[in-house]
Amino acid sequence: MDVPRNLRRLSSRELDILAMLWQRGPLTLREAHEAFEEFGDPVGYTTIQTRLNRLVKKGVVRRTDRRPAAYEAAVAPSEVGAQDLDTLLDRVTQGRLVPLVAHFLTQHRLSPDEIQELKSLIDTAETKWKQSGHGPSSAGPGPSKTRSRGPSK
Repeated sequence: MDVPRNLRRLSSRELDILAMLWQRGPLTLREAHEAFEEFGDPVGYTTIQTRLNRLVKKGVVRRTDRRPAAYEAAVAPSEVGAQDLDTLLDRVTQGRLVPLVAHFLTQHRLSPDEIQELKSLIDTAETKWKQSGHGPSSAGPGPSKTRSRGPSK
């Protein structure tokens, strides 16, 4: 699924509606209104209608053409999470990844599986970096005299 370019930060109530659609699948407005009590505070029918239509305008929910119309998530949970994480990275660490990762590594206990997964991700990133021409030069061993400041934006 493509993430809408103009995906704005979603409110917690909008995320509640998306969570409901991710779990339940396509729902009519009536079904969404009835189901929403399990995912958030009970709200009026027109409130659910307004929120769903706003999510459609944001590009994260689709409205079908059938009658009655059904609403379905147009993005995966990982896509919404990725957008929030990118925003966090930009706002808190000015795009620098190491301080963010360091914080989580020092403040949270990792399982052996999570540690292995992180090592694998780092190995993959290192391989891609080397394949893009940033690896050791063919002139011989020794430290590089230039330092990379990370990917250019």
